[in-house]
Amino acid sequence: MLNWISEHHNLLSLVISFGTLMIWLVYAQLLYLGFRRQRRPRLIINRGKKKDINALCIISNMSAESIFIEYIIATLDTSRGQIVMDVTDFEQQYSDDDELESNEEENRKSRRILNDSNVRENTRQGPLGSGDFLHIGTFNDLIARMARDEGIEMENNRPKGDMTLDRLTIRLVGIYGPEDMPVGAERSFDLKDNGEFCSLTPSSWDTKRMASMRQRRELRKQIQRFNSTNFSVSATFQEQEQEPDDGKPRDAQ
Repeated sequence: MLNWISEHHNLLSLVISFGTLMIWLVYAQLLYLGFRRQRRPRLIINRGKKKDINALCIISNMSAESIFIEYIIATLDTSRGQIVMDVTDFEQQYSDDDELESNEEENRKSRRILNDSNVRENTRQGPLGSGDFLHIGTFNDLIARMARDEGIEMENNRPKGDMTLDRLTIRLVGIYGPEDMPVGAERSFDLKDNGEFCSLTPSSWDTKRMASMRQRRELRKQIQRFNSTNFSVSATFQEQEQEPDDGKPRDAQ
């Protein structure tokens, strides 16, 4: 045995060196995969509590670090066009009986330092910790808010007339940990009206991640556009509804 080892010493050294190299490569690959997993942002958009249009829209952060939610954009596709709305902030509703506060009260409120609970009562913007989740209301509330802002009359969760709702898309834009470039997540839900109620079904089994360099550059441009224009809502279906007096559709400009 010793003679065989002595005769094949060079071959054994080569095999041992190759085996050691392979072990280190596997170990390095595991370290890299663990590092990439720690740096990989992961947001999930899903239904909660129910499975229909009255389900809660739940956002979960499954990343290793916190993500600062900067924008929540809802896009509603209809048979007559599209509505895009920033739903990051809560909708403020006022009744006709609301009275104007006195100057003294306004000055007192302006001097008040807002704490975290006060901010959370007005906006969904802010850091979402690892493993935490939040909901942005029901899908029905989001649709009703977008329809109300654009003057669409709703009845039993459906628009009046011949307009139909096709799809609702939720897009998240945020900052992950110490990184400078934004990250995003997006998921669409198909809306189907069966005559009695409007069903809501995810278009895909998982939330789409938007974390490639190209996607992150596009998200950064989108944020810059939102900030520069004070974006709140936009719609494309209004022009499609208008027709000339002769009944013929106008050409697109």
